[in-house]
Amino acid sequence: MPAIYLGIEPEPTPPCQVVIEPVLSLVAQGAKRVEVGKQAFDYRAGQFLVVSVDLPVDAHVVEATPELPYLGFGMALRPEAIASLLLEAGSARTVGDGRPGIAVSDLSSDLVDPIVRLLRLLDRPSDVPVLAASLEREILWRLINGPQGATVRQIGLADSRMSQIGRAIRWLRSHFAETVRIEDLADTAGMSITSLHRHFRSITSMTPIQYQKQLRLQAARARLMATREDVSEVGFAVGYDSPSQFSREYRRMFGKPPSRDGADLRANPSPAGIASRLV
Repeated sequence: MPAIYLGIEPEPTPPCQVVIEPVLSLVAQGAKRVEVGKQAFDYRAGQFLVVSVDLPVDAHVVEATPELPYLGFGMALRPEAIASLLLEAGSARTVGDGRPGIAVSDLSSDLVDPIVRLLRLLDRPSDVPVLAASLEREILWRLINGPQGATVRQIGLADSRMSQIGRAIRWLRSHFAETVRIEDLADTAGMSITSLHRHFRSITSMTPIQYQKQLRLQAARARLMATREDVSEVGFAVGYDSPSQFSREYRRMFGKPPSRDGADLRANPSPAGIASRLV
């Protein structure tokens, strides 16, 4: 069974800071907003969102009521599954550069149909081992041949710009507390420094340093919620040498100084304040 995520919210939620991985996300009822850097992506019933690389975002439900709650569905987009499908179909070709790592499109009946059939398997567990893989392939095939097909194909192509930036992103996620040398990051991606900057920004809407800052601050927030460590110690743990800079950038991102935000999160650890994988 491919990794799937279901979400329901009876009312609008505050922004939730989370790093999302490649995913297909659609809204069955209500509406949601995902913010990447300074860009906002709104999608509602009848629309879907595709994310092709790991991105730190603010995500929140913007339309929901107890009578008509927000209903959402997500499915992880696995590079190996996409690559296998492309090879089998004879369409494993390089696609154009410069595509963003996130986009919204309208749903088609061809895409909705296999998603509904996949969800029905939840009521028939014995069918999952036999049918789930074929339904995942059908969903991926509809995506590949849909409006976001070029972006989805890049997920499965090892030599695509998306894949190269993905390598840089994975390094940043594993070493976010370390000092980044752009030369080393470019080597990891297999790109020149100029190309890394251009394609990283076009795909993520951020520079590598801005991306790293988002990761550091999200990690700091999770740590403040889970422990009672001193604020300066948390800042040092996620890579900040200056406590004042850490507090300043934390407040700019989350709207509160770290000490107060951490206390509020520990007193009220609501789902909206905790990272969720479903966009």
